[in-house]
Amino acid sequence: MLSKELLEILCCPKCHGDLDYDSEKNTLTCKACRKVYPVKDDIPIMMIDDEPPAS
Repeated sequence: MLSKELLEILCCPKCHGDLDYDSEKNTLTCKACRKVYPVKDDIPIMMIDDEPPAS
């Protein structure tokens, strides 16, 4: 389980929005852009996928 202090300082690396923590699913979901980040062994995995540019 992620600590309250950590949850207070984390934000979405993609849009800097606030995150919702789901302890049952072990995910963090951005309230703004809805990107979902997994949490593994109490460590948020907050990588932004490199999307190819639109043609």
